[in-house]
Amino acid sequence: MSSKVRTRFAPSPTGFLHVGGMRTALFAWLVAKQGGGQFILRIEDTDQKRKVEGAEEHIVECLAWLGLIPDEGNKERIRQSERVKNGIYQNWAEKLIESGRAYADPYSPEQVQEFRAQAQADKKPFLYRNHRPDNPPQWEPGLPLRFKSEPKEYVTHDAVMGDIKTGPEVVDDFILIKADGFPTYNFAHIVDDTDMEISHVIRGQEFIASLPNYRNLYEALGIEPPIFATVPHIMNEQGNKKLSKRDGAKDILDYRSEGYLPETMTSFLATLGWNDGTEQEIFTVDELVKKFSLDRVQKSGARFDERRLLWTNGHFIREMELSELYKKVAGFWPKTADKYDDDYKKKVLSLVQERLKYFAELPELSSFFFEEPPVDKNLIENHKKLKQYDKSQLKEMLETTKTKLEGIRNFKADAIQKALNELLEQTGEKPIVLFSLIRIAVTQAPASPGLAETLEVLSKDVCMHRIHRQIADFQV
Repeated sequence: MSSKVRTRFAPSPTGFLHVGGMRTALFAWLVAKQGGGQFILRIEDTDQKRKVEGAEEHIVECLAWLGLIPDEGNKERIRQSERVKNGIYQNWAEKLIESGRAYADPYSPEQVQEFRAQAQADKKPFLYRNHRPDNPPQWEPGLPLRFKSEPKEYVTHDAVMGDIKTGPEVVDDFILIKADGFPTYNFAHIVDDTDMEISHVIRGQEFIASLPNYRNLYEALGIEPPIFATVPHIMNEQGNKKLSKRDGAKDILDYRSEGYLPETMTSFLATLGWNDGTEQEIFTVDELVKKFSLDRVQKSGARFDERRLLWTNGHFIREMELSELYKKVAGFWPKTADKYDDDYKKKVLSLVQERLKYFAELPELSSFFFEEPPVDKNLIENHKKLKQYDKSQLKEMLETTKTKLEGIRNFKADAIQKALNELLEQTGEKPIVLFSLIRIAVTQAPASPGLAETLEVLSKDVCMHRIHRQIADFQV
């Protein structure tokens, strides 16, 4: 094993990357950065039938969005398919054949299925080594090449899971090179990790069952295994099964499209199954590089909490300088905002920044600043307090409000707030009644930023017009 820290992310280009794959990449990147080592991207494309057009570029784009730039395999890609052409796996396979640890598999798929059926009928586990041919043919292209296992007990230390003990019954003969000439994952990743001097292999729980076979192959090749680190599954929100597309496992770039920040995803993914032993919930990249350690990764599944993701994104949005945030939300404004200048939109953004959880909800939070919304009768009819008043009472409150606000010379938030407080005394109403009524009249929204600040940005003329319009609606 290499004394240098070299980690890898080795996805198959068979579809989009979701949170599970990105978390594995992040953990590998963090281990490399913390150890002053290298992070390698390797495209495992030996399953040509499942290869999806554009998936490779998508993987690279996902890594780039989170700032996980590979030290190797970024611009000059490392693809298993190209390594096949260079004869790399063939050379390693020949070593196993020469040492008597690999043989040509002469059986057809139908014959193998008969072996499986017989084992099932005998109520025994199917082991291919029980059907190993006595005199296999010489291996040549078109025949699968199978590993000749030597079953034994193993205690495999995993940096996350601890010691994993297995018996000889789980070690079996498995295919090294398929009939189409491409190596299987079980063979290729061990060859690649060895050639690339990978020090840490970080991957998901689905590979644990194969560890004994991997250990057997490492021994047959005379290779010292790397450090294994098995990360737990990411579970659905209920925590009762592995997260899937059906449960909301989205393409990572969908989060970018919805206006999630890369620093949000980095912090959120890192804390899916890891913590530093404190109560801290949000981490910057620098903090993660400093604090991350594999021994603090939990063994059990990590629950995917959409609400925590939203809260984390909202935190980073609130912490951002307005000028920087303004640049980032450029493509998310409602279409009607196009006719307004930058200064006005910055004022609007400063008001909604506190409530903004992801950029795609910006139109919902801000549209009434850019266009006159239609009167929504349901807002008052469904309001827990306002629905107790009849139209004449509401109309009177708004008329009093209109007169008061019209008298403000300098229509700024401080003066507006002073007038609003005086209106409370004048009308004898509580803020939840009077302020809610004014807010609905001018925004036609169930919630808004601070009322005085909202009225200032909308301008006196707009506010007077909208209040007048609401009064007129009560007269209908």
